[in-house]
Amino acid sequence: MAEHVARRMWRLFEPVHALIYFAPGSLRATEDLGPSFWSRYVAQRAAPLGSVPSPVITAAFGGFAPDRIADALEGVAVTPGVALERRLRGIDAAFRDLDGLPDAGSMSEAADLAWDASRACEDAGRVLGAANRALPRPADPHLALWQATTTLREHRGDGHLAALAVHGVSPVESHVLKVLAGESPERDLRLGRRLPDDRWEAARARYSPEEAAALHAAVEDATDRAAVGPWAALGAERTERLATLLAPVTEACWQVVPGINPIGLTR
Repeated sequence: MAEHVARRMWRLFEPVHALIYFAPGSLRATEDLGPSFWSRYVAQRAAPLGSVPSPVITAAFGGFAPDRIADALEGVAVTPGVALERRLRGIDAAFRDLDGLPDAGSMSEAADLAWDASRACEDAGRVLGAANRALPRPADPHLALWQATTTLREHRGDGHLAALAVHGVSPVESHVLKVLAGESPERDLRLGRRLPDDRWEAARARYSPEEAAALHAAVEDATDRAAVGPWAALGAERTERLATLLAPVTEACWQVVPGINPIGLTR
């Protein structure tokens, strides 16, 4: 069976977005956002939402314990506007450190196509996707490409949270399903998102391996179907062209994005 177009494109654009969390240049440029990785993570990812309380961020992110977000937000040392500026500065540094990127013309074409796809995202019910889509286009092609991929991944992520809710999967259970599917290491998910031990063990006990696999597949299928809009709007030919242009960019990003990661995406 051919891979769903939305999943294929996600595999290409997610590593580009993920530079923000793993690239040394990005991490250096954002050190003043807060005292910890999680403060800086929340500051950057939530910045498009503006100044909102931690329960709103917890709801928008999904999959995090409320006290993880509250503690991280308390440590944020800058305004959302500054965080937006810093994250672009960090991505600029990240791209400049990468080897094997395509030439300027190809990068510009990829940025234009990805931006067009991001403009076609449906905003209704997709808070993080809409907040990112509302941001202005950066002038530099590599920054425009990164912002477009970020809008696309948050649009997909919003749809994923909806799919989990429809299937009755709690935030803790969603991570259990990822672990049982072999997508992410258990320790990283439990510690990073501060998931309570008792709820984790209860979630693991809820499903047999067969039930977990079937539910995981159903949620992922629903996520793919909910994410198809931008690619339907872009059209098959332009989507294929973007895939071709993204391939070397994605490969370059894997230089710094770990092959095993909490995102659940492998090389």
